[in-house]
Amino acid sequence: MFNKKKQPPIKSLIAQGCQLDGNFSFSDGSRVDGEIRGNVTGVAEQPSILVISESAVVTGEVLADHVIVNGQVRGPVHARVLLELQPKARITGDVTYKILEMHQGAMVDGRLCPIVDDVQELLEEKPTLKLTANNP
Repeated sequence: MFNKKKQPPIKSLIAQGCQLDGNFSFSDGSRVDGEIRGNVTGVAEQPSILVISESAVVTGEVLADHVIVNGQVRGPVHARVLLELQPKARITGDVTYKILEMHQGAMVDGRLCPIVDDVQELLEEKPTLKLTANNP
């Protein structure tokens, strides 16, 4: 869904130095460089991407298909597909995701909750561990 050629375009920007008080919903892609005090939601009818840059602060719930965080989020983060936590990401709240990419330096103060569509799918992906004894 999110290969490099088919990512939704970034169509909205909350610029550095701007502050938005209230809920914010968007379609396609959005970038936050400023501050949002409210929930940020990508509409579910089409693929969405949200970029929270190094200078950004979001206080509220975050929901989109593809979420990239390199700033601060104070609230839960829900990535319907992919969550990327860049080195300066600071999240205070639980995170939900199908796929997680977490860089060294990123911090989450909350629970990591993977979305599993099928329990059998999860069991099939886990490798079987075999313990061997070193007794001669």
